[in-house]
Amino acid sequence: MNYEETFVKTPCPVARACAVLGDKWALMLVRDAFDGITRFSDFQKSTLAAKNILTTRLKKLVEDGIFMTRPASDGSAYQEYILSDKGRALFPLIVCLRQWGEANLFAPGETYSVLVDNETGAPVEKMQVRNAQGEIIEAEQSRRIPMTK
Repeated sequence: MNYEETFVKTPCPVARACAVLGDKWALMLVRDAFDGITRFSDFQKSTLAAKNILTTRLKKLVEDGIFMTRPASDGSAYQEYILSDKGRALFPLIVCLRQWGEANLFAPGETYSVLVDNETGAPVEKMQVRNAQGEIIEAEQSRRIPMTK
């Protein structure tokens, strides 16, 4: 069994998610799709990924059900990559990564992009983990247990 097969068969949901999304290209493509990018050439311009890498990652994301393809909306011979329901469910993950990056990876005075609410124009509130009662909890206030789906 190779390394990736081990991740796919593990009972750990984080390891399985890493098997699908565990490289920067996959996450950048999902980010770009949330920003409205659908075309191969536009993904390439945004990510600066080599064509072979981009082709491989998009193919895997389609196979894994994160993206779907459809004929281009302009009637051309191209196809578009759009997020599936499974892919759109990654929005909180992308927001968490963005907010972590905003807080930890920029020097004071350095410019960065911020996610804002379209309706109000205000920055999106910081995401936090909450318990069933709605109270914010930290890592040491949680643990993992086995569960059957």
